[in-house]
Amino acid sequence: MVRKLLLLGFLAMLFVGCQFTEKMVLQEDGSGSMQLTMDMREMMAFTSEMDTTTTKMDTLIVMKDMLEEKKDSISKLSKEEQARLKKLEPYKMRMKMNSEEEEMFITIMRDFNDVSEANNIMDGLGKGTNFMPKSPNTNAEVEADPESDVLGVRFSFKKGIFKRDGYVKNEEAYQKQLDSLDGAEAFMGGMRYRLEYTFPRKIKSVNMDDASFSLDGKTLKVDRGFLEYFKNPDVLDLEVVLENK
Repeated sequence: MVRKLLLLGFLAMLFVGCQFTEKMVLQEDGSGSMQLTMDMREMMAFTSEMDTTTTKMDTLIVMKDMLEEKKDSISKLSKEEQARLKKLEPYKMRMKMNSEEEEMFITIMRDFNDVSEANNIMDGLGKGTNFMPKSPNTNAEVEADPESDVLGVRFSFKKGIFKRDGYVKNEEAYQKQLDSLDGAEAFMGGMRYRLEYTFPRKIKSVNMDDASFSLDGKTLKVDRGFLEYFKNPDVLDLEVVLENK
């Protein structure tokens, strides 16, 4: 079950009615925390109509502990794959599912010492599904599609200026996914991608006219349609200037 839920989270970016919220809390020295939450309540409501089985779970997976548990299997992989999995150590994943309440959330989170470490929070996590615990009710193997992760993000914070830059990581795979959207746009039209960033100082200016702000002026929120973002990652590019110390 856990592996399937995680895989659904990765594939939700293309095939499931899902709301994404990207949150960051940034400190003055460039350290902070980052999390990406996938709210799949719409999918849960849909599947509940077909399956009346009650399901409840609330699981926290610490990637460092999981990799230690699977170290014997990992040691048999190539050096390249071992290095890739090593990058997963800072991550934690929380999976919450309640069929009675029609709730389903997957949150990926990590702390960072420098904001650049938050680049591409989804990088490599698909590979990690191969080492997730299996459901006791099935022996089915579930693997993430390596081509499902085609969008990347770069972050920077220098001299009181924060930047978020979205980009396409794999042009060929990206084009394939764009082509596959032709028959699904109506279904995906309600999907949203939201940013919620908190800064150590009050925000002086931001490059988005429709951004909303907290009362203390340190947190901003921006909301875009998921399809809009997927077709043009630049629509969520941010440049935030903070007030002087």
